[in-house]
Amino acid sequence: MELYNKLVRDNIPEIIKAQNKAPIVKVLDDDQYLAALNDKLQEEIAEYMADNKLEELCDILEVVYAIAKAKGYSADDINTARDDKNTKNGKFEKRLFLEKVEVT
Repeated sequence: MELYNKLVRDNIPEIIKAQNKAPIVKVLDDDQYLAALNDKLQEEIAEYMADNKLEELCDILEVVYAIAKAKGYSADDINTARDDKNTKNGKFEKRLFLEKVEVT
């Protein structure tokens, strides 16, 4: 038996069944789901940091959208807040790296 104890995408149990294996799953309540999403976000970030692949960036985005939805936000809400923050603080296009701030 392989032990996972982690949140998986919706089609994973069927994929496992197609491999003649028997997945054991449970449906999480709201609090458990948010906690599992937070754990999944850390997992996906670590995977991206290890290999810098586009696929891992997509996984990070999917988890972010799921967290937002679980908290009652839509993709439009995320994009609006992102646009607002970009207008206020800018983006990362200039590649600025703040080394220090001197007190004058």
